[in-house]
Amino acid sequence: MSTYLFLVFVSFIVNFALIVPFINFLYHLKFQRVAQTTRDIFNKPTPIFDKFHEHKKGVPVGGGILLIVTTLVLFSLSYLMFFLLHKKIASNYAAAASEIKILLFTFISFALLGIFDDLNKIFFLKNRQFFGLRFRHKLILEIILALIVSWWMVTDLKIKFINVPFFGVYDISYYFILFSTFVIVAFANAVNITDGLDGLASGVLVIALASFWVVARSILDVPTSLFIGTWLGGLIAFLYFNVFPARIILGDTGALSFGATFAVVGLLLGKTFSLPIIGGIFVIEVATSLFQILSKKFLKKKLFPVAPLHLFFQLKGWEEPKIVMRFWIFSLLFATLGLMIAFLK
Repeated sequence: MSTYLFLVFVSFIVNFALIVPFINFLYHLKFQRVAQTTRDIFNKPTPIFDKFHEHKKGVPVGGGILLIVTTLVLFSLSYLMFFLLHKKIASNYAAAASEIKILLFTFISFALLGIFDDLNKIFFLKNRQFFGLRFRHKLILEIILALIVSWWMVTDLKIKFINVPFFGVYDISYYFILFSTFVIVAFANAVNITDGLDGLASGVLVIALASFWVVARSILDVPTSLFIGTWLGGLIAFLYFNVFPARIILGDTGALSFGATFAVVGLLLGKTFSLPIIGGIFVIEVATSLFQILSKKFLKKKLFPVAPLHLFFQLKGWEEPKIVMRFWIFSLLFATLGLMIAFLK
């Protein structure tokens, strides 16, 4: 266990040392949040959202880029170290290489989608009507990527089962592909939606990832343990600079990648029912947004004054740090409950 804790510490130190020069580099590239009138998926202005995000103009966007690069490098080096020292690389699956392939493909592919959207928002669409990729275009691309990942889970790792606590294990065959695709896309967007307040998404993700790290270590899954450890250390360093007032923002690059990969980690560990509980804050955030969209679409009226949930509390007059810290507290409670379910026999 000490080896994995040391890995988290090394990842923290490396990212902590690099993040300030990286922030300065983003300023040099003018890779910063721009002032722009945003619109929802119905092409209507969102003045409340714009009002509460106006002060974030000029903050560098791209924290996810650094974390993705450092996580990939440190994970590769740590895995190589295990191999050279002839340490046993145990895995839940016979094909450990496929497990790594799925993790890295999700991490990188959703990041590429996110960086394309970030580039559009900052450089290419400043004078256009829409903010970044259109929602339906991004959703289609997310579904395609998630289908690829889900197909590999079923064909390479033979994951076709869902463990329902107290009821047993059920083989859902190739329907797992559809189920997994939905979960991956949902969490990719959930983390992206949650990343609206300084320190909110990154703080909740630190708590949720730490929970899955405990699960990965308990079942002795080395590849996933190494990956989460390197990722977690970087996230903690990032959180130091992301708390209010943020000096750097994840951007879609990090939010989409981290949300999708978080879902994949939960699915690979076989904790299907723990996943939405450990990630409970993300589920609530995306659910409030989804219900708002459906209400506007079919009922022609708002279900909530604003959505997602954190924006509702801002509208109520809560200060940003208060909302974030209280969400962290509930995230800890969700993580505790999720771990209890994860370890049920």
